[in-house]
Amino acid sequence: METKKNPFKAEIAEMLDLVVNSLYSKKEIFLRELISNASDAIDRAKFLGLTDKALVADSPEWKIQIAADREAKTLMVSDNGIGMDADDLENNLGTIARSGTKKFREMLKEKGGESLPELIGQFGVGFYAAFMVADKVTVETLKRGTETPLKWESDMSGGYTVSDGERDFPGTSVTLHLRDDQLEYLDWWRAGELVKKYSDFIAYPIYFREIVKETPPPADEKAAKAAEDERKRREEREAKPLNTMVALWKRAKKDVKQEEYDEFYKHLTHDWEAPFETIPFSGEGAVEFKALLFLPKKATMELFMPQQKRGLSLYVRNVFIGDDIEMLLPNWLRFVKGVVDSSDLPLNVSREMLQDDAIVQKIKSAVTAKVLSTLEDLKKKDAKRYDEFWSAFGTVVKEGVHTDYTNADRIKKLLKYPTARTDAGKTVFLEDYVKDMASGQKDIYYLCAEREEDARRAPQLEAARKHGCDVLLWCDPVDDYLTESLREFDGKSFVDVAKGDVQFGSDDEKKAEKEANEKAAADLKPVLERVKKELGDKVSDVRVSTRLTDSPCCLVAQEHALPPSMVRMMRAMKQDVPDEKRIFEINASHPLVAKLKGLEGEAFGDAVELLYDSALIAEGSPVADGAKFAKLLADLMMK
Repeated sequence: METKKNPFKAEIAEMLDLVVNSLYSKKEIFLRELISNASDAIDRAKFLGLTDKALVADSPEWKIQIAADREAKTLMVSDNGIGMDADDLENNLGTIARSGTKKFREMLKEKGGESLPELIGQFGVGFYAAFMVADKVTVETLKRGTETPLKWESDMSGGYTVSDGERDFPGTSVTLHLRDDQLEYLDWWRAGELVKKYSDFIAYPIYFREIVKETPPPADEKAAKAAEDERKRREEREAKPLNTMVALWKRAKKDVKQEEYDEFYKHLTHDWEAPFETIPFSGEGAVEFKALLFLPKKATMELFMPQQKRGLSLYVRNVFIGDDIEMLLPNWLRFVKGVVDSSDLPLNVSREMLQDDAIVQKIKSAVTAKVLSTLEDLKKKDAKRYDEFWSAFGTVVKEGVHTDYTNADRIKKLLKYPTARTDAGKTVFLEDYVKDMASGQKDIYYLCAEREEDARRAPQLEAARKHGCDVLLWCDPVDDYLTESLREFDGKSFVDVAKGDVQFGSDDEKKAEKEANEKAAADLKPVLERVKKELGDKVSDVRVSTRLTDSPCCLVAQEHALPPSMVRMMRAMKQDVPDEKRIFEINASHPLVAKLKGLEGEAFGDAVELLYDSALIAEGSPVADGAKFAKLLADLMMK
């Protein structure tokens, strides 16, 4: 045919400038796009060949080939798929943002086709990514069922030419005339790296071939042997596909060995250990997808680094899109690793930003539900392994109570805490705590502290122990934040034993203790007033305690005040924290309090200061003047 020059049917200068400079953040994406188009072309040929056997009469071995010619500075991506005729070239390559794949799907839908192949291209601009690395692109194609090969060519100057081609077998070859600063893509290792990264699970083998000009063998025997060895190595490389073509998440679980899952996990995460738990599953219903998730064995520091990238790897019909897609997981599951492969997920033209939030949210919801059910099964069937998981990731899971309102009730049932009655290192579920509550106990008691050992020694636990009530020990930094979200479980309220007015035991016991407390407060009123005057603005009040049995005193907060551990942490982070005065409580039956009554003047003031500082030390807080405390203590010991 006569060479025909045509203008592009869009504002080519603006559109190609967008593709080359703005649409993709990485130039290397071009190879992914061309391979995806080649895979589509083979899919279309196979699909149409089901009803038109003549199209595949040559019984081809479906494959994609990358050919590099360093001398000519060209890189070619070739397939033996459906090919294109003149109209296809006009519609698919002559019109920006018009996709042959998209048109093909629309045509099948119009005809009522139910079994659509999973075709990758949807928007028709992926081909133009080639111009990010090439100053000219040549397409040679022969459509199956026709006899006229065609050649399409453009150098981005505003149009393209179509002429007779030379291709003698069906399919399409896209040849990129690389710019001088993009010749790295001619290297076998570089092409292999990109195929492994983006197209490893394309269903057809992808081969790499180096076009080397034939030269006579060197006269020198040693040089000739070296040349022959290099030729053999090149042939060995060319005989092996660059991609594995095996997507584990699309294979039935019964057909995959755990060793294969382990190796894939290590490849995906660069972890040297096998995963703690493997979770393959399929999402069905309004949105269909395949997922392969992993729970690691150990937590890493990146979990608590705000700028660290995290999330699942996303594939769309076996094509890699990104490995840090945070939108597919809630933040409290950021330790989960794995992949999601969706056939329905729409992408924008760059395939780098998700477009349809509704579909993303459905996938996120399904992934979250699957991880939750896995943890629930683990909790029920293997307590020891669940404890291993909790030891590694419990701190992160707790965040879900505060941030994931939809699943908060399910997450609460997964929480474990040490308690005042358990041995060090042991934890209990909230439901087990509730089952073991003392007779007449209506609330769930807890105490916040920075360290478990400080919490176990806290004087605020004494009355609870006396009445047989256990107390949860909240010693993770995140536990302090949960006080606003973790208000109720199984119809019972959470009560901080170091805040407000707390009483334990039955209603009769509470009534009797209240009367005794009021009588003791009346008897000690002069002492309480003197203590309050001595402490001044260090405290908001001084009163007789209902929570102490052995210790002489303690400090408690107002009912809605921040825990002291959180106050210290926030101040360490240079945060403004309101200066909330606490209440100084005295054990009316303690011998030291009786001694306090008989002291006067400086001796009384020193005794009060020692008691106050000892209350700070008992809860793990620093004293304001350590040197003075040490001196007062030494003087007391001398007496």
